[in-house]
Order: sequence, then C-alpha cells, then structure tokens
Amino acid sequence: MATNSENVPLSDAPQETGPGRKKTAGRIALGVLALGAAYGAWTFYGYQTTGRFMQETNDAYVKADGVAVSSKLAGYVRAVPITDNQTVNAGSLLVQIDPTDFSTRLAQASAQVDVARATEAATVAAISEAQSSVGQARAALQASQRELAYLSGEVSRYRPLVASGAEPRQTLDQLIANRDKAAADVNAKQAMLAAANDRVNSTKAQAGQSTAQIKAAQAQRAAADNDLGTTRIIAPLAGRIGNSTVRVGQFVQPGQRLMTIVPTQSLYIEANFKETQIGLMRPGQPVTISVDALPDVDFHGAVESITPGTGANFSLIPPQNATGNFTKIVQRVPVRIRINAGPESRKVLVPGLSLKVEVDTRSARDAVKAIRKEQEQVAK
Repeated sequence: MATNSENVPLSDAPQETGPGRKKTAGRIALGVLALGAAYGAWTFYGYQTTGRFMQETNDAYVKADGVAVSSKLAGYVRAVPITDNQTVNAGSLLVQIDPTDFSTRLAQASAQVDVARATEAATVAAISEAQSSVGQARAALQASQRELAYLSGEVSRYRPLVASGAEPRQTLDQLIANRDKAAADVNAKQAMLAAANDRVNSTKAQAGQSTAQIKAAQAQRAAADNDLGTTRIIAPLAGRIGNSTVRVGQFVQPGQRLMTIVPTQSLYIEANFKETQIGLMRPGQPVTISVDALPDVDFHGAVESITPGTGANFSLIPPQNATGNFTKIVQRVPVRIRINAGPESRKVLVPGLSLKVEVDTRSARDAVKAIRKEQEQVAK
C-alpha cells in the first residue's frame, strides 16, 4: 500500500470533500475575473488617455534632398579628385574639365576688348579733329560775311554817285559783281560749316558705337571667364558622393549627370499616414522612431509639416473618381518628420531605409472641440 512521508497510507490521508473543492475553484475563478476586469479597466483607461492619440505607421522612409551634379560645358575630364561615398564639404573640387579651349577664348575676348577701346580712342580723336574743322569753317564764314557786308556797303554808296554821273558805271558793275561773288562765298562757307557740324555728329555716333562694342566685348570676356571658371565643378553643398559615373579622360556633354551629392546632415523622414490618422496631427508633435537597421535603438524627432494633399493627388496621373465604378480606398498623406540624430547615428541612417514611426498627438486633443465650436458658429 502507498504511504506518504509520515508512513501513513495514502488511502488513510484526509481528502477534501466535494463542496470544499467547488468553493476553492469558485474563489479562483472570481479572482481571475477580478484580475481580468482590472486589467481591462486599466487597458481601457490607457487607451482613452494615451493609446488613441498614438498614431503609428511602418510606411516611412529616410529621405534626403540629393543634388545631381552636372556639367555646364562640353569637354574632356582632366581630373576627378573624389571617390564614391566620400564625404565632401561645400566648395570642394569634384571634377576638373580641360580648360585649354576656354583659356584661349578668354584671351580672344580680352583682345577684342582692347581692339574696341583702341577704336574708341581713334573715334574720340576724330571728334576733336572734326570740332577743329567746325571752328575753321566758322571763322572762314565770318570773314566771308564781313567781306559781303563791306561790298554791299560799297554798292550802296556808289549807286547814287553813278546815277549822278560822278562815278563811271563800270565801277558800280565791278562792285556788284564782287558783292555777288562774296554772297556766293558766304553760302559756300555756310555749307562747309554745316558739313563740319554733320561730321562732328557722325563721329560722335561712331563713338557711341565704339562704346557699345566695348561693352559687348567686355560681356564676351566675362562669359569666357565664367566658362573658364566653370571648368572647375565644385560641390554646391556638403554631403556624401553617390552614384558617380565620371571618369578621367571621359568627354562630357552640357547637362550630363556626373554624380549625386546626398546631404547627410539634412536627413528627414517621410511617413505616409492613413487619412484616418492625421485628424489631430500637427507640426511640432513628438515622434518615436524605430529603424529596421537598428532594432534595439529608438530615435526621436518631431513633425515638421504635413503635405497639402494625398499621395494620389500629386501622382503623375491623378485618379478620376468621377468616371467608371468607384471603390473607396483609404488615402495616404505624406508627413515630413525631423529626426534628431548625432554624427554617429547618421553613419547608419542613409536615404531609403525603412522605419516605423509613432506620433504623439495628445497636444491636439482639444482640436475636435474647437472645430465643432467653429462649425456651430458658422452655422449660426
């Protein structure tokens, strides 16, 4: 016969009766129900105060506004002093295009400027010469006018003398001939003075043309100098080099994409939330971020902005729900999130990584009441 530790037969040990066993089971069941009710109440309270304000999505990715570096000029690549994935600063030399042809163009443009300036100097000298000719023509005209005035006076003085017979008619005729000759000379000198003035105006116009030629030559020289400077392709911003396709000796064309600079210091997150999640979402709200590449690390950030439209609204071919059969689909709204990460974290956070983000919208919990009140006022 089996015995217990006290050598008492098991059949002789005190056994719990049926009613007592049921009473114990009932107490355990009540305890479990009470514990479940307490947990449910605690869970419901947590959802009402916190949980329903936490909006979560795993449709989120690291983004960076990369800049495609292209060539403005056509030419052979002389040097590429950078490598793939290298970190560069703003202003760092990325590509050197052979500057020989552009240096020659700059020299030609500088020579054209010198030629235009020499032409302008010659034109200024011609203006001075023309102005001197005007002075000479004016002096000759004044002499001829004095001669005409003298002869006209002599004709007037001799006319009554000839009429009275005191002077011969031949003398008066000679004076009249001399007077007419002097008048013709005055007309000729006036024409010469007008021609000299026209020459001055024409030369001044040539001077204006020379000035314009100088400006045009200077503009060409500035353009040539700018092209020469553009042979040095420099980084427009700091970041890391990615997808470089340029090689030494390659002939590049204007606008050809050579590489991309990713500004790793300006990373952000684009999270696509359902339209049912953004009702209380506002800029500045805190965000908790989980990165698939670092599953044991949580990052923090804040909502920067909410896109003024759904992703479908900005697609290449927006949906036309007014035609055909309609099926309602929950839309997604892109939300831009600023991520707070130091230099060590940014070595891992690269554009394209998948994320899981959770936005705490409790700061806008009173927004619904405000909207209702606003609508009531509008309805009145």
